[in-house]
Amino acid sequence: MNNKHFLFCLALASVFSATMADSFNVFMKDGRVVEYTTDIVDSVVFVKAGETIAPVTPVIPSDTADVTPSVPTTPGVVATQGDIKILTTGGWFESCFATWSAYSGASKYKVSVKKTSDNQYIQIDDALIRNYGNFFRADALGLAAGDYNLSVVAVDANGKEICKPSVSKISVKAHDRSGFAFSNGNVPGAYNMDGTLKKDAIVLYMTEKTKDKVSADIVTSSNGTTTSAQGIQNVLTLYKKGYDSRPLCIRIVGNVSDPAITDKGDILLDLGGTKQKCAGVTIEGVGEDAVANGWGVRIKNAKLVEVRNIGTMNCDSGEGDNIGLQQSCEYVWVHNCDFFYGDAGSDADQVKGDGALDCKKSTYITFSYNHFFDNGKCNLLGLSEGTTDGLYITYHHNWYDHSDSRHPRVRYYSAHVYNNYYDGIAKYGIGSTLGSSIFSENNYFRSCKFPMLTSMQGSDLYAEDNKSSKDNGTFSGEAGGTIKSFGNKFEGKVTYVSYNNTISALKGGKDTRGINGKSDFDFYEASSRNEKVPSSVTSLSGGNTYNNFDTNSSVMYSYTPDSAEQAVENVKAFAGRQNGGDFKWTFTTDEDESYAVNAALKSALTNYKTSLKNIQGE
Repeated sequence: MNNKHFLFCLALASVFSATMADSFNVFMKDGRVVEYTTDIVDSVVFVKAGETIAPVTPVIPSDTADVTPSVPTTPGVVATQGDIKILTTGGWFESCFATWSAYSGASKYKVSVKKTSDNQYIQIDDALIRNYGNFFRADALGLAAGDYNLSVVAVDANGKEICKPSVSKISVKAHDRSGFAFSNGNVPGAYNMDGTLKKDAIVLYMTEKTKDKVSADIVTSSNGTTTSAQGIQNVLTLYKKGYDSRPLCIRIVGNVSDPAITDKGDILLDLGGTKQKCAGVTIEGVGEDAVANGWGVRIKNAKLVEVRNIGTMNCDSGEGDNIGLQQSCEYVWVHNCDFFYGDAGSDADQVKGDGALDCKKSTYITFSYNHFFDNGKCNLLGLSEGTTDGLYITYHHNWYDHSDSRHPRVRYYSAHVYNNYYDGIAKYGIGSTLGSSIFSENNYFRSCKFPMLTSMQGSDLYAEDNKSSKDNGTFSGEAGGTIKSFGNKFEGKVTYVSYNNTISALKGGKDTRGINGKSDFDFYEASSRNEKVPSSVTSLSGGNTYNNFDTNSSVMYSYTPDSAEQAVENVKAFAGRQNGGDFKWTFTTDEDESYAVNAALKSALTNYKTSLKNIQGE
């Protein structure tokens, strides 16, 4: 076939593919079959033999014109520039990635990863390689901290390499595994402490196309009999029988709407309570754009669970929470997630959705490095436990970004709340009720109206007034708990009063109201991290005392807190999804005191569309 005839065939195939198909094949004289996708063919020009033409700059379709690879937080370097043009490359927590321009003639891409000190590359799964229209991206997951090489090469339909590979050198960080979820030698999720997958782990990919088709054979009897399940919820339901010990890793790729089968609109993770044999379950997002859109994640009767790197928005499930720990959960870690508005509920305080990340009747929990975007009710903790014994949770390095309340709102629990960034909070930060003991340490409160409240005393009753009134009460008249404060920083319009008035402020200025700090205080300001709160310090309502869990070596874990100022920097850099996720939103200081729904944000979430075009192998 001469050049002119080849171009004529290419033109016909181009027109056909642009109107009816996703790709077309060109049959070469040497026997090769080259597949072209419509997203890399811009135009066809007819030329005579011997003629040359100037290169043409392609026009990117309008629906992908603004889709460009994000700038990585921890950029890598291109160590070997082969025929694949690498656009960006970088490392994240126990993962790395690269983006590149399409290579003409590629049927697909082979991406492999290895430690720089190793000899052998390991090829990553096809589902981790995605097409975004004007660039491709691959993420390698399950990597221990260290330096890696990531290789990208184009292959033909038979898997034969057709170009020289391009290799990036990337540094990978370890996740911060601090908090109560790791107590007693436990490691939540399907990953080991070093970030690699646990032995015999099952990995399932949940995409918009596969959410109802993905399948697995799960052990469902004591003699090892397996049952095949199709769809994520059905797979999880078989795990509830309590016979399969294999870890399970569910990887969400792209924007995933409601699966056909859910439990009241949620993906329910119920591992059978005391019957559980499963060594851990992780639900995680791949890259920067994994979204649970319209559905929630509900966890109960389960231990060793991890949820990470997903954005959750527009949740309209029956329970209403974006992610919720409902009952009887232990050793659960939810981190690096983005929490957006859910659908409005029936109650007046559910206009932004119900709870973003709630926890009830569960213990040994860590919620860390999450980003909450103007949520109305972020973290309800406790319900009707009726005891203050054995209930432990950690909140650290979370970004409460113009959210309204419950950061957290605590009943009964012993809660360690440290290194969080309270950024423009219209109602209140931390709330203590029903005998809870909260250690608030090295948090940064910027324009947080009431940084810490104890029910039925102090600022909960006085608000910003000169007189106490039960009408101001925030917590339905529940008895108080106790908050121990150390190392916290306050900025902007904040109001607080400590025990004995050792520190206080009214709207960011001096507080001259003369409140009796012996009884009407928000928190006890400690002089050192290890100071014990005296038993003489009691809540005005209920007479409850602080249990000093944080100084009990048999209970407390090892950790190294940032200063409040450094916590802000780390939270801004690392909270939420990888590199801040694909959905960006910045609030202004003018919105610090508003708890109304942000109409522009709501509209953007309702109309959110992914820029992901297709996933290799689908």
